[in-house]
Amino acid sequence: MAHADVIVLGLGGMGTAAAWHLARRGARVLGLEQFALGHALGSSHGHTRIIRQAYYEHPSYVPLVRRAYQGWYDLEQTLGTHLLTACPCLTIGASDGELVTGVQRSAAEHSLSIETLAGDEIPTRFPAFRPLGPGEVGIVEHTAGFLYVDDCVRAMADAARSLGAVLHDNERVVSWHAEGDGVRVVCEKETHTASSLVITAGPWAGPLLGSMGAKLSVMRQVVLWLAPDDPALYRRDTFPIFVADGDDGVFYGIPMLDARGVKVARHYGAAELPSVGDVEREITPADEEPVRAFLRRRIPGADGERRDASTCVYTLTPDRHFVIDHHPDSQRVIVAAGFSGHGFKFAPVVGEMLAGLALDGKTTWPVELFGRGRLIAE
Repeated sequence: MAHADVIVLGLGGMGTAAAWHLARRGARVLGLEQFALGHALGSSHGHTRIIRQAYYEHPSYVPLVRRAYQGWYDLEQTLGTHLLTACPCLTIGASDGELVTGVQRSAAEHSLSIETLAGDEIPTRFPAFRPLGPGEVGIVEHTAGFLYVDDCVRAMADAARSLGAVLHDNERVVSWHAEGDGVRVVCEKETHTASSLVITAGPWAGPLLGSMGAKLSVMRQVVLWLAPDDPALYRRDTFPIFVADGDDGVFYGIPMLDARGVKVARHYGAAELPSVGDVEREITPADEEPVRAFLRRRIPGADGERRDASTCVYTLTPDRHFVIDHHPDSQRVIVAAGFSGHGFKFAPVVGEMLAGLALDGKTTWPVELFGRGRLIAE
């Protein structure tokens, strides 16, 4: 491509979504990825991701996740690929804690249907779980589910290509420069030019953002698949997606979908690191212990043999909200970063936002929560 309308730098979940939506709008799109498409070194892999509407993090996310549902369904219909499976989400925590009150707040503000279960009702509804402790409740959201994350990235890339986008993998970017009425992106193999640049580089975003000065860190996260004692109790008709308080942070899980077993992980809880190069990829028994301690308390039958494990990387902002904004050096450069371990589900609507910012200079979606100004280093 001699000159693109938009270059998308980084082709994980957000980058492929941006390429797809830009191409849907007729733009000439060049996507650049430093590794193979669908690689397992960043944040957009690991078989499944939870999608939920009663969003405890902030009510402002609810309209966005509703739009994301529409995007996932559109993609399924376009490609004939199954990407999203409905499954109830059970949130467990103290009745006055962050998880429960956050879910209740979003549900009330956006008229979402949720169901509150007392502690002794949980094992009746979901037999794998132990009764809750004093002061704890369970909140069931029926409009939740899980995404097949690797298939989703592939589908968005395929959809972008089918609309004319050119996607290059194994092409590492060395630098980018805004100049005149466009941008120049220098890669190890060649140099590309475009009218606009979208940076969706995941945990590699920091070095590429330069003078933006955003306070981003990374966090190593380990996901385990464990063999349960009675697989029939962990099918998605009897076992929910869950997000639950533990003695050592927040944990989440997804029903048993194949022979690997139940997917379980601790959300956050690890050290914040300055760069993705500091992430240890090897998984050790020490990584398992917090998860197993949580399971022994909440879901003891799931504390079985480890069948699989994966390391992924969160890119964090201090307040755990995203960054979606223009770069301060140029209105032609748009940044989407810091998705803080809860962003993938939003990929279709984030792609729509980025297409608007790149082609129109604005988006009709509210992005005030995601402005870069709140994160600029002093």
